[in-house]
Amino acid sequence: MLRSILPANKTGTVLQWTVKPQADPDWVRTPVIAHSQLGYAPDGPKIATVELDRNDKRRPPLKLLRVDANGAAVPVATGPVKPWGDYLRYLYLQLDFSAVKQPGLYMLEYGDVRTAPFRIAQDVYADAWHPTNDVYFPVAMDHMSVNEAYRSWHGDSHRDDARQAPLNHEHIDLYRQGPTTDTRFKPGEHIPGLNVGGWYDAGDFDIRTQSQYQVVRSLADAAERYRLDRDTVSVDQARRHVEMHVPDGKPDMAQQVAHGTLQLLAQFNAVGRAIHGIVEPDVAQYTHLGDAVNKTDGLPYDPTLKQGEVRNGRSGTPDDRWAFTSKSSALNYGSIAGLAAAVRVLRGQDDTLAQRALATAERVWQQEQGQAPDMFSHGNTTGGPLDAEMFAAAVELLRTTRKPVYAAKVQALWPAIEKGFGFNAQTAVAAIPFMPASYRTGMIPAVRRWQANSVEMARANPFAVPITTGGWAGSGTVLGYALTAEALHRAFPDIVGRDALFHGMAFLTGHHPGSDISFVSGVGTVSKEVAYGNNRADFSFIAGGVVPGILVIKPDFPENHEDWPYFWGQNEYVIPEGAAWIELANAANHLSKGTQ
Repeated sequence: MLRSILPANKTGTVLQWTVKPQADPDWVRTPVIAHSQLGYAPDGPKIATVELDRNDKRRPPLKLLRVDANGAAVPVATGPVKPWGDYLRYLYLQLDFSAVKQPGLYMLEYGDVRTAPFRIAQDVYADAWHPTNDVYFPVAMDHMSVNEAYRSWHGDSHRDDARQAPLNHEHIDLYRQGPTTDTRFKPGEHIPGLNVGGWYDAGDFDIRTQSQYQVVRSLADAAERYRLDRDTVSVDQARRHVEMHVPDGKPDMAQQVAHGTLQLLAQFNAVGRAIHGIVEPDVAQYTHLGDAVNKTDGLPYDPTLKQGEVRNGRSGTPDDRWAFTSKSSALNYGSIAGLAAAVRVLRGQDDTLAQRALATAERVWQQEQGQAPDMFSHGNTTGGPLDAEMFAAAVELLRTTRKPVYAAKVQALWPAIEKGFGFNAQTAVAAIPFMPASYRTGMIPAVRRWQANSVEMARANPFAVPITTGGWAGSGTVLGYALTAEALHRAFPDIVGRDALFHGMAFLTGHHPGSDISFVSGVGTVSKEVAYGNNRADFSFIAGGVVPGILVIKPDFPENHEDWPYFWGQNEYVIPEGAAWIELANAANHLSKGTQ
């Protein structure tokens, strides 16, 4: 950081700095051997990519080494190293060692650089999702105290949720309230019943509804498809308390789905529809570091009391979070999809909650279908495109109820969905078992176009996945791409292969530009240690969290800081990526075993 005092009583150019960088003309960047820190399935693709300074003329051999029973590194025969070419500011070489299938412990070596060990094993992906299940999602649970043995991660936060946001107000983090509250509550008035369920969106503690229903759908899909019954977390909603690493006889996935469902239902119960979210009233709280229970006093605000005064369970301190409530049909449909998906996981685990979720989803669907849509939109807090959110709601209701009315709506929406097929392919595939054969047949041209685009995209960089160049790094895009490829491979194996999924897994766990670090904390031999989570002030990590990863600094520098957690575009954990990782790791595990 550089500082200068601005001079007083001057106009025009009042201060100039001259920066003279020093450069060593002989400096050459140390090569990076990009590879999966987690490892590879015996029958899966295995690519190692050497990233070189363009001034580096050395060409030592790239060796694959197998660690034998005595700890010795024994060279393994592979094919030749091939030049890939230039990408961004670096030169790349590649080694395809997919032919190596023998299980064991391996390393890669290029000159003086040797990687950490990684595995080739049939079960290499089997437990890759456990840290996200066991640690990351419990820590993200709002409105609960969360304890891990001798450590308290946080207390029962935000019990004073929430106050109605003020009118015509553009807030921090892309929240905005329109010209009316669209509720029975006045600006600043306490809205009861919102202080239950949900997850912190990321390091900034807000409940972003769009993220909530995305996570519910993602976790529900993973739990249902892969029969995830892992139980390592105790969740007591009555006590509002979580104990990590203490089984309670209930599947963790079902309890997480229930936790998200409680927040979605609370919104409908409180104001009759989905809201944009619940967020801190000012920047001081928004940038809070430490236990979220200390952000507010936990008592609903009462304007008749003095600042700091407490009476009858209410407080004169206006520190409560704000609820943004302008009507948005897209959010309603997205929440319908989340609730309908949750039902399939909650049945047999919490039948009462499942019944409430389904009744609410069907009731709100009928309301929305019987009126003109509310199109209020702002930033990324008011839902996705209306047709896409409606399609998701119809598909999830169809999967849960099998009612023809939802099948008819799925078919009617297909022409609009086909135009944005890549963003909606997973949802479209999920409807296939419940639709006539003509639905799947009609999807084939879009699938072929997606595959052709995928092949072209894979040639654009050495890592065979889409690498974004915006202000937020691209792990989420890679997760979405890999999951889309898996869904299409499952439904159309003669058109879409399985390699794209494994390329996505490798990218997330170290096969990417800039470094070879895994972007899933605690997963892989060398993984992300300094991240932007609710513990970011500790310069530490939360196991199982997924960071955005490589941010391409214009024009051509791939960057991810491991020494500074506050670059949220590179290092912020967000809950949809955590849920997507659970899906992807389980999909890879099943594909590596030859199952669907």
